[in-house]
Amino acid sequence: MVTLYDVARRAAVSTATVSRVVHGQDRVREATRLRVQQAIDELGYVPDGAGQSLSRRRKDIIGMMCLEREIAGQHDIEAECLLYYDEVQRGVQEQIRDSQWLLLSTFMRANGPGEADVSGLDPLSGKVDGILVGEGFADSPSIQRLARRLPVVVIAGTLGAQAADVVAADNFSGAAALVTHLIADHGRRRLFHVGGPPDSPDAIQRRLALDHVLRGHPGCGLIGSAPGIFSVASGEQAAEQLLARHRPALPDAVVCANDQMAIGVLRALTAAGVAVPGEVAVTGFDDLYPARLAGPPLTTVRQPMRTLGERACARLLDRIAQPGLTPAVQLLPTELVLRSSCGCPPGTVTRQPVRTLKPR
Repeated sequence: MVTLYDVARRAAVSTATVSRVVHGQDRVREATRLRVQQAIDELGYVPDGAGQSLSRRRKDIIGMMCLEREIAGQHDIEAECLLYYDEVQRGVQEQIRDSQWLLLSTFMRANGPGEADVSGLDPLSGKVDGILVGEGFADSPSIQRLARRLPVVVIAGTLGAQAADVVAADNFSGAAALVTHLIADHGRRRLFHVGGPPDSPDAIQRRLALDHVLRGHPGCGLIGSAPGIFSVASGEQAAEQLLARHRPALPDAVVCANDQMAIGVLRALTAAGVAVPGEVAVTGFDDLYPARLAGPPLTTVRQPMRTLGERACARLLDRIAQPGLTPAVQLLPTELVLRSSCGCPPGTVTRQPVRTLKPR
């Protein structure tokens, strides 16, 4: 194995000079740096990443905690994290692609609100320089304690609710624009809501927006609602409850808190012979890739999932470098994506920027 000493001998310099070149320090004359780099290339020297990290008292690893929800007593292989978090993690990876940083992800499980298994927090915190925290953990006392001893950035957290940085999408404005479109443009007045987990900040903001729009439209309202956990299976269950309770007086539209549940609703309604959007419109939130492949293609709200990952990662790296930074909130804009599941003509694919509203 080629060592630092071999490079130093080949370049006729000290090991300290080789180390400064490897670490990119500027206290080396250009001619010397080129000679050292030539020796590195000729010998095929690969710096010891662990040793470099130790010398900087840093591990060069960031962690990411994702929450995988399950239907109680039933493992749901289409859990929320497998699609939404896949996009977010791609954004994180893009941010660190050309750097020395590595990403260590862990998935924690929850069978219901407030039941997230956070037992893996302490072991993870000992292996990383900072942690990205996914939605569903933001109000956990464990996260609050963690943020006091390690750089933490919360993705999709409750804005201003914790002493940590938050990067989130504008869920309230996006959901409000979607519901307004159903009422104002399609005359859908009797709505059914499929909500997300009650401890999910994203789901909470989307439901607040629904209620806010309905208050401004007399004669419109909810005929019912059902809980979900952001998975296709929980959307199917919600639709089955809807059919059992409200058929034949079905709602005009089913508003789902995310795309995966909306796809589950589409599947259940189609299996029951209900025409979408002829009898019932269906909408989602996220604009995951499967939304455009659904039958019919799904009207939804696009949140910038990869950008969430990129911005959160960038902020975490800033906080690692400057631990004294004041916690900040970044709220990213959303887009209303119109397709035919809401009643727009077949073939419609329109993206409309959403104006930011103040949550109420």
